[in-house]
Amino acid sequence: MITFLCCITFLIAGFFTYGRFVEKKLFRADPSRQTPCFRMRDGVDYEPMKTWRVYIIQFLNIAGLGPIFGAILGAAYGPMAYLWITLGCVFMGAAHDYFSGMMSIRANGRSMPVVVGQYLGRGARKFMNVFLAFTLICVGCSFVTGPADLLNSMLPVSKLFWVIVIFAYYVLATLLPISKIIGKIYPVFGLLLLFMALAIGGAMIVRHAGGNLPMLELSADSFRNFHSQPDKFILFPMLFVVISCGAISGFHSTQSPMMARCIQNEKHGRTVFYGAMITEGIVAMIWATAAINYFGGPEGLNAAASDGNTPAIIVNTLCNEWLGKVGAVIAILGVVICPITSGDTAFRSLRLMLGDVMKVNQTPVRNRLILAMPVFVVAAILCMADFSVLWNYVGICNQVVATVMLWTFAKYLSKTRKHLFFSIPASFLTYICVSYFLIAPHVNGGLALSPAVSYSVAGVVAVLAISTFTSYCIKRRRSTSALRKLSER
Repeated sequence: MITFLCCITFLIAGFFTYGRFVEKKLFRADPSRQTPCFRMRDGVDYEPMKTWRVYIIQFLNIAGLGPIFGAILGAAYGPMAYLWITLGCVFMGAAHDYFSGMMSIRANGRSMPVVVGQYLGRGARKFMNVFLAFTLICVGCSFVTGPADLLNSMLPVSKLFWVIVIFAYYVLATLLPISKIIGKIYPVFGLLLLFMALAIGGAMIVRHAGGNLPMLELSADSFRNFHSQPDKFILFPMLFVVISCGAISGFHSTQSPMMARCIQNEKHGRTVFYGAMITEGIVAMIWATAAINYFGGPEGLNAAASDGNTPAIIVNTLCNEWLGKVGAVIAILGVVICPITSGDTAFRSLRLMLGDVMKVNQTPVRNRLILAMPVFVVAAILCMADFSVLWNYVGICNQVVATVMLWTFAKYLSKTRKHLFFSIPASFLTYICVSYFLIAPHVNGGLALSPAVSYSVAGVVAVLAISTFTSYCIKRRRSTSALRKLSER
């Protein structure tokens, strides 16, 4: 219990300390600047919303089932998941989300490829356009087939029927003004997701206090891989990819521009962007802790997974046993609704991104329809295939996008040494991504090379990356200083 409470306290404290530092010292939010929701208001995507509503929508957009399923899968590696969630969330994920949202605001609410292109060049922008389009379609398709299977198991009609129903909803949510569906029902769903996590956390504390639930604490023995298949599921780097939502996820940067077009003042950015990610970290911490301790430790969790207990089954079991009949209803709603809300925002984000690429005015519904329909045609085709293999690539895609974004933010701060607050995390995530591609087994999207080779190559790439970038920053500062001296003469 001490470990759990310390981690939750650290996450909350991070919002008030490091979050304020990121806001005031790194980005320097300006409350006097007019935000795009007023300057470019169109009643479709640019629409002022109350801060609490924007915060809840942002939380649901970036979360879905990620901090639940990802945290449960990550907990199989052992208590090291606790450290990655807390440290990753405060110093990497929340800072990443804050800069994604705020830099989008400064770019008139444009999507992340526009921001990346501004700081890393046209080549990086083209790469992000293609890479994000692939990632968002993958996410959207995954969150069609999964909920369709669940709905069909509860109300057997046919999977095709439920796929059509979900797709019809996705089309509406993608095309209609943000205030019509997302602005009205997302706050309800977001509060449901948050209530479910807090209820599980409260039940866990009560059970432990009553002596009915021993809880594993961090110890010297915790710093190892507890996974039942350590050769296939390698702690480093795979834990850092499995748990992306809750620590750092590049998918979040695709969602932030939606709320960047609705936020009314830059001073609300820390609450909306940094705060939503901290909230997600708390949710992930609760579910990781609950999963480990319900089964008596990571060994028990791995044994349960080997017996066919998927994250969805584990969520259903915990809610039923700890929260009773109310928990059963919450579990069903959460497991079905949350992935759907991730799917529709993935498609809406892609529609916004395509509009930015093609410079299309998206106020007329006809233009939105032209942009969205080809996306849904491709998605419908992909949904007919076995998507389980393709989903293995989504996790690493998240971290590749996050890596690019961190380097973008470092470039934004390259005039001063403050870039280190992003270039160091960017180098770490570069190491994670490169080592993953080299060391992960084929089924997980890697080359399955030896650990020695993989770690060595990844280390060289990461060191070269930060060395090259640091050298560029030093030259830039010297050039700026020389120009300043010339202007003073």
